[in-house]
Amino acid sequence: MTDEQIVDLYWQREESAISESAGKYGSYCHAIARNILFSREDSEECVNDTWLRCWNSIPPHRPSVLRSFLGKITRNLALNRWEKARAEKRGGGEITVVLEEISDLASSIGNPDELPERLSLTACLNRFLESEKEESRKLFVGRYWYLRSIKELAGEYALTESGVKMSLLRARGRLKKHLMEEGFFL
Repeated sequence: MTDEQIVDLYWQREESAISESAGKYGSYCHAIARNILFSREDSEECVNDTWLRCWNSIPPHRPSVLRSFLGKITRNLALNRWEKARAEKRGGGEITVVLEEISDLASSIGNPDELPERLSLTACLNRFLESEKEESRKLFVGRYWYLRSIKELAGEYALTESGVKMSLLRARGRLKKHLMEEGFFL
Protein backbone atom coordinates (compact mmCIF):
# COMPACT_ATOMS: atom_id res chain seq x y z
CA MET A 1 0.00 0.00 0.00
CA THR A 2 1.34 3.45 -0.85
CA ASP A 3 1.89 6.17 1.70
CA GLU A 4 -0.85 8.24 0.08
CA GLN A 5 -3.31 5.37 0.48
CA ILE A 6 -2.34 4.96 4.13
CA VAL A 7 -2.80 8.68 4.77
CA ASP A 8 -6.20 8.47 3.07
CA LEU A 9 -7.13 5.68 5.51
CA TYR A 10 -6.25 7.99 8.40
CA TRP A 11 -8.40 10.73 6.88
CA GLN A 12 -11.29 8.27 6.54
CA ARG A 13 -10.68 7.26 10.21
CA GLU A 14 -10.13 3.63 9.20
CA GLU A 15 -8.36 1.70 11.96
CA SER A 16 -6.55 -0.34 9.32
CA ALA A 17 -4.36 2.76 8.80
CA ILE A 18 -2.53 1.89 12.01
CA SER A 19 -1.84 -1.72 11.02
CA GLU A 20 -0.74 -0.60 7.55
CA SER A 21 1.62 1.97 9.10
CA ALA A 22 2.96 -0.59 11.54
CA GLY A 23 3.48 -3.14 8.79
CA LYS A 24 5.31 -0.73 6.52
CA TYR A 25 7.22 1.42 9.03
CA GLY A 26 7.23 -0.51 12.30
CA SER A 27 10.83 -1.70 12.07
CA TYR A 28 11.97 1.79 11.00
CA CYS A 29 10.27 3.38 14.03
CA HIS A 30 11.58 0.64 16.35
CA ALA A 31 15.14 1.31 15.15
CA ILE A 32 14.80 5.02 15.92
CA ALA A 33 13.38 4.37 19.38
CA ARG A 34 15.98 1.67 20.21
CA ASN A 35 18.86 3.98 19.24
CA ILE A 36 17.60 6.51 21.75
CA LEU A 37 16.18 4.39 24.56
CA PHE A 38 18.28 1.18 24.47
CA SER A 39 15.33 -0.74 25.87
CA ARG A 40 13.08 -3.09 23.93
CA GLU A 41 10.13 -2.48 26.24
CA ASP A 42 10.46 1.31 26.21
CA SER A 43 10.95 1.27 22.44
CA GLU A 44 7.82 -0.84 21.99
CA GLU A 45 5.77 1.57 24.10
CA CYS A 46 7.20 4.52 22.22
CA VAL A 47 6.30 3.01 18.85
CA ASN A 48 2.79 2.21 20.06
CA ASP A 49 2.50 5.83 21.18
CA THR A 50 3.64 6.82 17.68
CA TRP A 51 0.61 5.14 16.11
CA LEU A 52 -1.70 6.90 18.57
CA ARG A 53 -0.03 10.28 18.00
CA CYS A 54 -0.28 9.75 14.24
CA TRP A 55 -3.96 8.81 14.55
CA ASN A 56 -4.58 12.02 16.50
CA SER A 57 -2.55 14.15 14.07
CA ILE A 58 -4.07 12.97 10.79
CA PRO A 59 -6.33 14.85 10.21
CA PRO A 60 -5.79 17.81 10.39
CA HIS A 61 -2.25 17.24 9.11
CA ARG A 62 -1.66 15.56 5.76
CA PRO A 63 2.01 14.56 5.69
CA SER A 64 3.63 14.52 2.29
CA VAL A 65 6.24 11.96 3.41
CA LEU A 66 4.67 9.50 5.84
CA ARG A 67 7.97 7.81 6.71
CA SER A 68 9.52 11.09 7.84
CA PHE A 69 6.35 12.08 9.67
CA LEU A 70 6.31 8.83 11.64
CA GLY A 71 10.07 8.97 12.22
CA LYS A 72 9.81 12.47 13.64
CA ILE A 73 6.97 11.49 15.96
CA THR A 74 8.89 8.43 17.17
CA ARG A 75 12.08 10.41 17.68
CA ASN A 76 10.32 13.14 19.66
CA LEU A 77 8.47 10.62 21.83
CA ALA A 78 11.68 8.66 22.46
CA LEU A 79 13.63 11.80 23.34
CA ASN A 80 10.88 12.87 25.75
CA ARG A 81 10.90 9.43 27.36
CA TRP A 82 14.70 9.49 27.56
CA GLU A 83 14.67 12.96 29.13
CA LYS A 84 12.16 11.82 31.72
CA ALA A 85 14.24 8.74 32.55
CA ARG A 86 17.40 10.85 32.68
CA ALA A 87 15.76 13.27 35.09
CA GLU A 88 14.88 10.31 37.29
CA LYS A 89 18.23 8.51 37.06
CA ARG A 90 20.68 11.18 35.92
CA GLY A 91 22.08 8.55 33.59
CA GLY A 92 24.24 8.97 30.53
CA GLY A 93 24.37 7.05 27.31
CA GLU A 94 24.68 7.93 23.66
CA ILE A 95 22.34 10.93 23.77
CA THR A 96 24.45 12.71 26.36
CA VAL A 97 27.56 12.15 24.26
CA VAL A 98 25.84 13.37 21.07
CA LEU A 99 24.51 16.47 22.80
CA GLU A 100 27.96 17.25 24.16
CA GLU A 101 29.44 16.90 20.67
CA ILE A 102 27.13 19.52 19.22
CA SER A 103 26.75 21.75 22.29
CA ASP A 104 28.86 24.56 20.81
CA LEU A 105 26.44 24.73 17.88
CA ALA A 106 23.30 24.71 20.02
CA SER A 107 23.47 28.41 20.84
CA SER A 108 22.83 29.22 17.18
CA ILE A 109 19.35 27.73 17.45
CA GLY A 110 18.02 30.54 19.63
CA ASN A 111 14.65 30.67 21.34
CA PRO A 112 12.43 27.78 20.21
CA ASP A 113 9.43 30.14 20.18
CA GLU A 114 10.96 32.17 17.36
CA LEU A 115 9.48 30.30 14.41
CA PRO A 116 10.98 32.41 11.58
CA GLU A 117 14.48 31.90 12.97
CA ARG A 118 13.86 28.17 13.37
CA LEU A 119 12.67 27.90 9.77
CA SER A 120 15.71 29.83 8.64
CA LEU A 121 17.96 27.50 10.63
CA THR A 122 16.25 24.46 9.14
CA ALA A 123 16.85 25.78 5.63
CA CYS A 124 20.46 26.54 6.55
CA LEU A 125 21.01 23.01 7.89
CA ASN A 126 19.45 21.54 4.76
CA ARG A 127 21.78 23.60 2.55
CA PHE A 128 24.74 22.44 4.63
CA LEU A 129 23.75 18.78 4.34
CA GLU A 130 23.20 19.12 0.59
CA SER A 131 26.73 20.50 0.25
CA GLU A 132 28.29 17.57 2.12
CA LYS A 133 29.65 14.48 0.38
CA GLU A 134 27.33 11.49 0.62
CA GLU A 135 29.32 9.55 3.23
CA SER A 136 29.81 12.60 5.43
CA ARG A 137 26.12 13.45 5.18
CA LYS A 138 25.10 9.89 6.08
CA LEU A 139 27.45 9.81 9.06
CA PHE A 140 26.24 13.22 10.24
CA VAL A 141 22.55 12.36 9.96
CA GLY A 142 23.11 8.90 11.44
CA ARG A 143 24.87 10.37 14.45
CA TYR A 144 22.93 13.56 15.10
CA TRP A 145 19.43 12.68 13.88
CA TYR A 146 19.22 8.93 14.51
CA LEU A 147 21.64 9.08 17.49
CA ARG A 148 23.57 6.04 16.34
CA SER A 149 26.80 5.07 18.09
CA ILE A 150 30.25 5.63 16.62
CA LYS A 151 30.83 1.88 16.67
CA GLU A 152 27.61 1.19 14.80
CA LEU A 153 28.39 3.80 12.13
CA ALA A 154 31.94 2.51 11.74
CA GLY A 155 30.67 -1.03 11.18
CA GLU A 156 28.05 0.02 8.67
CA TYR A 157 30.38 2.16 6.57
CA ALA A 158 33.48 -0.05 6.93
CA LEU A 159 35.42 2.70 8.70
CA THR A 160 37.44 2.77 11.88
CA GLU A 161 35.86 4.38 14.92
CA SER A 162 38.55 7.05 14.88
CA GLY A 163 37.77 7.67 11.19
CA VAL A 164 34.11 8.22 12.01
CA LYS A 165 35.02 10.53 14.89
CA MET A 166 37.34 12.55 12.66
CA SER A 167 34.74 12.79 9.90
CA LEU A 168 32.13 14.02 12.38
CA LEU A 169 34.58 16.49 13.94
CA ARG A 170 35.36 17.95 10.53
CA ALA A 171 31.68 18.06 9.56
CA ARG A 172 30.86 19.92 12.80
CA GLY A 173 33.61 22.40 11.95
CA ARG A 174 32.19 22.91 8.46
CA LEU A 175 28.71 23.30 9.93
CA LYS A 176 29.94 25.88 12.42
CA LYS A 177 31.57 27.87 9.61
CA HIS A 178 28.43 27.51 7.46
CA LEU A 179 26.18 28.73 10.30
CA MET A 180 28.37 31.75 10.88
CA GLU A 181 28.43 32.58 7.17
CA GLU A 182 24.63 32.42 7.13
CA GLY A 183 24.35 34.82 10.05
CA PHE A 184 23.85 32.47 12.97
CA PHE A 185 26.14 33.59 15.76
CA LEU A 186 27.67 31.00 18.01
